[in-house]
Amino acid sequence: MSSTRTRHPHPTPEAGRLRRFLSAHPLAVDLGFTVALGLLAVRPLMAEAEHRGVAVVLNLGLLVPLVWRRGYPMAAFTVITAVAFVQLVLDVRGPGDIALLVAFYTIAATGSRPRTLAAAAVLELGVVAATIRWAGPSYEDRLAALVFLSGLATAAGVSGINVGTRRAHLAALEDRAARLERERDQQTRLAAAAERARIAREMHDIIAHSLSVMIALADGATFALETSPGQAAVAMASVSGTGRHALAEMRRLLGVLRGDQPDAGRAPVPGIGDLDDLIGQVRAAGLPVTVEISGHRGFFSAGAQLTVFRIVQEALTNSLKHGGTAVTARVVLRYDTVGVDMMITDTGTGSDPPRPGGQGLVGMRERVAVYGGTVDVGPCLGGGWQVMARVHRDGETVGA
Repeated sequence: MSSTRTRHPHPTPEAGRLRRFLSAHPLAVDLGFTVALGLLAVRPLMAEAEHRGVAVVLNLGLLVPLVWRRGYPMAAFTVITAVAFVQLVLDVRGPGDIALLVAFYTIAATGSRPRTLAAAAVLELGVVAATIRWAGPSYEDRLAALVFLSGLATAAGVSGINVGTRRAHLAALEDRAARLERERDQQTRLAAAAERARIAREMHDIIAHSLSVMIALADGATFALETSPGQAAVAMASVSGTGRHALAEMRRLLGVLRGDQPDAGRAPVPGIGDLDDLIGQVRAAGLPVTVEISGHRGFFSAGAQLTVFRIVQEALTNSLKHGGTAVTARVVLRYDTVGVDMMITDTGTGSDPPRPGGQGLVGMRERVAVYGGTVDVGPCLGGGWQVMARVHRDGETVGA
């Protein structure tokens, strides 16, 4: 069994260049088209024995307006119709009458529906008048001429409408494609801005916490250097470990931005399970922290766990930075079926409490809002500072 495959010829580069040239020079195209019609009309006009000069002038009047038919379609049709009327009155026939069909086609392709209908009515009146004037004396001859000429006019109008509809459809598709491209670029910029904001929050949390811990450890090592060199050495080792951990997290975040480390984005992010290490770091920095946990933890999404971790980290970092001397902190986590309530308080008496509009507190509110929770930050009644927050297990429980 043999099968044949229909092959559609692909346009050649020469054809593409020709099409682009014709689209870029419509006036030259119309001029060439008009000249071609004029050359085709020369021989029939030369064969005209009577009224040859008048026939040549009238046919020029019919063909010349086609040069500006695209820029001024209605004006060209009006001039051609007027010349055709004079031709009808003088009883001078000529091949230039085809210009009426070309002008009507142009109006149908580029004009509005009312203009097209008006031009069609005028053209049909001309068809009826020409049939009466030039068709044979019998009823059958006149009917055949009327049907033939009306068919030509209808074909020209339908072809023009189809071309105009196709052009409008292509223009709509191009506009839609351009709009979608703009929307895609806008979404890309919004996503990039959101990612930069997320990275900024992460960097702030990492740097603020790590530097606060390192400063506290370094101060403690300085005071213990002469009296307890062993404790000073332990403190400096903790400084080194905290710095290395912060550097590793910063490299992970920057690796996501650079994109030159394929595994950087898959590095584990801190979660609820890392709170013990966090609290251990804070205790090593000299801030006594007590922890109270109630309820069943259950499943939390990775983003919700990171939010819980960052809130506790930010609150304890503020206690280290602003709590003053002899400050203690307390972390309370109460789990329920929807999420977790957090309360981090300290007994600080420092003169420089965290600012409500600071980047860290703003980051807390943004993180909690993603998971449908709330956060309240302010001074305690009996002194000190407190952070109270609620985080849902995942974003789907927002508004529950």
